[in-house]
Amino acid sequence: MEREIENLTPFDDMLKGSGLFPLEAQSISVFQMNLGKRCNQTCKHCHVEAGPHRTEMMDDETLDACMDILSKTDIPTVDITGGAPEMHPRYRELVENCRHAGKTVTTRCNLTILAEEGYENFVEFFKEQNVTVMASLPYYREAETDSVRGAGVFEKSVSALRSLNDAGYGREGTGLVLNLVYNPAGAYMPPPQRPLENDFKRELAKRYALVFNNLLTMVNMPIARFRDFLIRTKNYRPYVNGLVKAYNPAAAEGVMCRTTLSIGWNGVMYDCDFNQMLGIRLNHSAQSHILDFDTKELSKRRIMTRQHCYGCTAGCGSSCTGATT
Repeated sequence: MEREIENLTPFDDMLKGSGLFPLEAQSISVFQMNLGKRCNQTCKHCHVEAGPHRTEMMDDETLDACMDILSKTDIPTVDITGGAPEMHPRYRELVENCRHAGKTVTTRCNLTILAEEGYENFVEFFKEQNVTVMASLPYYREAETDSVRGAGVFEKSVSALRSLNDAGYGREGTGLVLNLVYNPAGAYMPPPQRPLENDFKRELAKRYALVFNNLLTMVNMPIARFRDFLIRTKNYRPYVNGLVKAYNPAAAEGVMCRTTLSIGWNGVMYDCDFNQMLGIRLNHSAQSHILDFDTKELSKRRIMTRQHCYGCTAGCGSSCTGATT
């Protein structure tokens, strides 16, 4: 990838022009754990390249180390992701442990996992533990969703959302938060978050009587399967050029890596989930394995940046919690 976009303005030069170089962490507010690459789906644009055939899974030593760190630090939020994180055999234990430690727990859910055999009662588990559910849904229409995720995925997703609504998720006054995550289905950036959220709320309510709390928009990073898609459709360079032209200093100032630490399934630490998928581990003298965790050092570490970082700083910005500006 670096070779193909080597003629573009280096991302660090953009940061220098914005007075943000070197980019440094401000804190660790979010402890993001990738439990593995196993998933019941094989989505076309998945930057994790997850699927049913993947065997990578966080081992006991790494999981225990993470839970020990969380019990001893004041990091407020644990963001659990995958793959389909629910497929990890110790997923429930992890959530219960984090909640017992007083953490806010967010889980990334592809929705269809909730219809798989053995996972039918996860909605009740989410409710019992007051887990914030971040549910990915490419669109509020079947054709667009199934084109990205496969035939029948939209129907299963609607069924899962209905189950979550029935349990109180997304409903006013329950305190059970259901957020939807939107990634564009093609080689374009997402529209502004708030108007799109209004569209999703109106259409899902009208068509399926479904409700949710917030819609979070995310830019597709030009890496992994989405990169392959861009190259295959001859959209790679136009797409990346578009990200560069849309660079927003305000979005750069609020990038998620400044408050998030990403833990890979193998215990290696990264500045973000995207760096994790590219194998760009912590550097600039920061220890890079969970067994060497040091809160003070990691909270002020220098961030590892590359050209793909334009994806998080384009337009309204993009992060695991949606637009940043």
